[in-house]
Amino acid sequence: MRCRVGFDAAAPVRSKRSYFMTTFKIACILFAILPSLTAAARADDLVIWSPAKLSDRSYKATVGFRLPAEWETSAGADIALASTKSGALLPDSEQAMLWGRISRTNVTPAGQSQQGASVRVDTLRGSGALTLSRSRSWILSDSLDMQSSRSISVQYDAVEARQASVTASQALKLIHPWTGTSLSAGTGISNASGDFSSTVGVSQAILPNLNLDASVSNPFSGGEAGSVNLRYRVQW
Repeated sequence: MRCRVGFDAAAPVRSKRSYFMTTFKIACILFAILPSLTAAARADDLVIWSPAKLSDRSYKATVGFRLPAEWETSAGADIALASTKSGALLPDSEQAMLWGRISRTNVTPAGQSQQGASVRVDTLRGSGALTLSRSRSWILSDSLDMQSSRSISVQYDAVEARQASVTASQALKLIHPWTGTSLSAGTGISNASGDFSSTVGVSQAILPNLNLDASVSNPFSGGEAGSVNLRYRVQW
């Protein structure tokens, strides 16, 4: 074992240098954690919490989170239940649905496009679905806008041992923004039943929140069906 006793003339220099390096490290750490502290202050925007009372004895809540980025990601669960006057749960009223979504939106002066994917899993009934979608809207002319959408969905039911089904659909909508009039046409096909469906419709804006819609399903077959709806929308 060695013991060294003496006077080190460089000690004050090393002491100043050590103090400077310590201060520099602390400053670097503070600058590194400041973005995290700012993000934590905005954490409320990333949490999804939406409870609702549907009736006197039925409740539903959506919980989850969202991550804003180029591909916006969100995931969570829908939970619901209902009870009788005696407090017993109503049969088949429980819901425990897990869901997740990812999407990206591109905006240009001439229009915008969006693509994404979503998944839903019913944990109580053993069914699920995966959906891929893509939509686009653009200026067709000085007085007309166009919207198009496509989607494909794969559904599976493990409890009833059903074969996975695939459903594909696409739609086009022609919009006259100055009058609030739009014409739409859509088609869909499913491999489970082999049915091909089509729909044509027209919509007219009467007031800012009041719309008149009319549509005809399967207009080129003997089983066509029509509907007329008057919709009023309120936001708060």
